[in-house]
Amino acid sequence: MGPGENATPDDNEIAFELGRAIAKHGWIVLTGGRSFGVMDAAMKGARDVGGLTIGVLPDSNDRNSSENAQIKIVTGMGSARNLISVLSSNIIVVLGMAAGTASEVALAIKSNKKVILLNQDEITIRFFKNIGTYRVMVAKNVDEVIFQIKDYLAVHQAGLTTHE
Repeated sequence: MGPGENATPDDNEIAFELGRAIAKHGWIVLTGGRSFGVMDAAMKGARDVGGLTIGVLPDSNDRNSSENAQIKIVTGMGSARNLISVLSSNIIVVLGMAAGTASEVALAIKSNKKVILLNQDEITIRFFKNIGTYRVMVAKNVDEVIFQIKDYLAVHQAGLTTHE
């Protein structure tokens, strides 16, 4: 999860790397499905290595969707679609921050989902750890994210399989 138009070039580059790494482990990349920002970059990275991508779109059509979203879920729900994204995910990885992204993190915490904050500033980390306690983890890079996902899945057996 991450911002669209407010994503930085660094966010987009890391999102691309993250999408590749997730797909290489046989996991599915699910984003907000739009054609820019972290959403598009993560899906592009996953597609680059043959991964499966899902975009949960805010509009009632797929006009602004990423060409890298293989499965497009058209909701017509605007930002309320964030709940669908969260509930459809086993683990939420958050890169970059904007209002919509913050709402996704809050929904994930409220839904008892594991959240990994990637490359976030100390204020953001403190805030979400304060409200999310043990559900919120922190990673500084993509390798740490993958390690944390593997570790979490090994303990919780979230039902994800790999095909390496």
